[in-house]
Amino acid sequence: MYNFVQKFHSGWAYLALLLLVFAVVNSLIGKSSKKEFTAKDRKIALFGLIATHIQLVIGLILYFVSPKGFAVFGQMENAELRLISLEHPLVNLIAITLITVGWSKHKKAANSEAKFNSIFIFYGLGLLLILSRIPWKLWF
Repeated sequence: MYNFVQKFHSGWAYLALLLLVFAVVNSLIGKSSKKEFTAKDRKIALFGLIATHIQLVIGLILYFVSPKGFAVFGQMENAELRLISLEHPLVNLIAITLITVGWSKHKKAANSEAKFNSIFIFYGLGLLLILSRIPWKLWF
């Protein structure tokens, strides 16, 4: 089960990152061109939100079935183990929280510029945090 969940988590990450990048770029284009926020823009942001939340659920399952999940306690000097067991889950949880806040703020925004701004800022910060804590050695 562990191997399947690990491979699914790694594979789904590509889709989640692609959708996040797409949402951030779309909001930047919408913001800079001063266009109206449409249902298409909402769906792009929603798909990014859904993909990251699915990734979170898969990651939490992986964390609790992984033999490396709780191994970090008492071994903080091992950078790779610390990244996988502590930094990656914690920073990505913060990133997904920021993405969720961006989604909530965009729903409350009164005009298109504010909607694009919320998505661009919060999804962008979330994307940067996610990219900063990906265990790149394990990905390639």
